[in-house]
Amino acid sequence: MDKLKGSMESLSAMQVTAETEGLDRQSKTLLQYVEVLAVILRDTITEYKGYSRKEVQEFIEAESIISTMEVSPGRTNTKVRGDNTEFIHLNEKISIFDLAFRAKNPLLSTEDIQINLHIDIEPQKTYTPGYPIEKRGVYYLARRLSSQLSLILQGTNYNCLFKCYSIFICRDDVPKKDRYSIQVYEITNTKNTAPDIVPKEYYDLMTLVVIKLGNEVYNGDEEDEGYELFRFLNAIMYPHKEDFMSTISEYIDYSDSEELWKEVTDLSTIEQIRYEGMVEKLTKELTEKLTKKVTEEVTDKVTEEVTEKVTEEVTDKVTKEITEKVTKEITEKVTEEITGKVREEGIQAVILDNLEEQIPREQILMKLQKHFNLTEEKSQKYYEKYAVKI
Repeated sequence: MDKLKGSMESLSAMQVTAETEGLDRQSKTLLQYVEVLAVILRDTITEYKGYSRKEVQEFIEAESIISTMEVSPGRTNTKVRGDNTEFIHLNEKISIFDLAFRAKNPLLSTEDIQINLHIDIEPQKTYTPGYPIEKRGVYYLARRLSSQLSLILQGTNYNCLFKCYSIFICRDDVPKKDRYSIQVYEITNTKNTAPDIVPKEYYDLMTLVVIKLGNEVYNGDEEDEGYELFRFLNAIMYPHKEDFMSTISEYIDYSDSEELWKEVTDLSTIEQIRYEGMVEKLTKELTEKLTKKVTEEVTDKVTEEVTEKVTEEVTDKVTKEITEKVTKEITEKVTEEITGKVREEGIQAVILDNLEEQIPREQILMKLQKHFNLTEEKSQKYYEKYAVKI
């Protein structure tokens, strides 16, 4: 089985993404990890046909992966390494590649010289944003290609231009007949009357791949072309499904990281004792408050009813009905108050205890996400709220 080894970082992203409804920042963030990219590239890049996922993973230059490279003219002509994404071009709308990186072209590279492919991946919520996705893809390819040369001047070395791929993964609004399909667009030599054939690598510099999904449930058969790719993409593009992690684990092995994940995210014994003790204390205090409040409000309510009615009409039945109604209303209200307060106090305790023990910020955030079912954004807000107390 061509299964990749998963990193601690991508496992953390998987845990967060598993709770994500639909396509958002968490889903896109997941794509930055080489083990995730390797699964996608193995089945979409022509140059990687016949290679294993593990080999493809080795081709990817992890340090080149960025998600803030600007597409617009005057902005993409940055250095190939240590890309400067802040280059300013006046009066110009900013467009940004979702994920841009480099990976080895094994067909052209030698032992002494490595030739790279320049790749960008664009996860899209809709296939019909109001313009043809294909046009946008060609524009992105043109900008990615031209960005390899800082300026077009006399004497510019066009030998420095390397092939570019733009891979669009479209999730929703795909016509039924086109769902779960792949379209590949590339430059080809359609007519040649010369005796010599120009090598394909001279002009084959831009390839657009459009992958269309279109349904939360993929019911393809194993013998279908693209089955493994579609199944994987369906999992990460619709990450709230119950079988999310079990599906991902068929492609990426997290067994080595699972214990580490538990180690850095589980509450310590001391934290657990403090948290459980705090829950018991708050519950007791608020329950006493509830009992007192119920007694007072029931008495007030019954007295009010007695005042409005003739005393002989106030039977035991009336008193019982009023008591049950008021008790239910107050119980629901105070129970909600207990839940919210206990949760907030627990979050605060975990943050402060870990800060005192000098636990790294990222590990604290992962604990909050795991034990309080928080999103990354909410865990960061709680951290910022309580970290100032130390």
